Amino acid sequence: MKTETFASHYEAQATVNAPADLLFEYLDDFEQLGAHMTRSSWMMAGSKMRYEFDDGKGRRLGARVRLLGSFLGLKLEIDERVIDREPARSKAWQTVENPRILILARYRMGFSLRPLSDGSRLTAFIDYALPEKGIGRLLGALAGGVYARWCVRNILRQAKGHFGSAADEVALRADFRQPSEKAR
Repeated sequence: MKTETFASHYEAQATVNAPADLLFEYLDDFEQLGAHMTRSSWMMAGSKMRYEFDDGKGRRLGARVRLLGSFLGLKLEIDERVIDREPARSKAWQTVENPRILILARYRMGFSLRPLSDGSRLTAFIDYALPEKGIGRLLGALAGGVYARWCVRNILRQAKGHFGSAADEVALRADFRQPSEKAR
């Protein structure tokens, strides 16, 4: 799979009261990891998505994961592939082909784990591109960064909530410049 460069990035981290192997096992399950996408929420304008999986169920390199649903009456389809998976260390997935989403055009998401004496340090991230035309361009400009932060923070909240961890979330880096500005 081709590695893509994205214009924007957001990441945050939290300490989770669980060893890295148990935390990875929990986050390796997209239905746990992305539970916030399958529930009606204000960020989804009351809509929700559902998952479809290939036989890898998102738990092997190259596995296919699809999200299907609607947003404000518009049909959404997101096809993702797992592009990195190192148990107890890291996982990443990326949109493929032409996802039918509004606020972001394409993205790569993932997480990494660092063992600590009293749990694990979870870092979650999203690299993304905003839509370049249509209503998506306007929605992306208005809400792309907010949506990216919501996605990352929900990964942290899911993990912390499952393992009963304290709320110590720290935003690490948000980079919303264009690629040409990053090179300077």
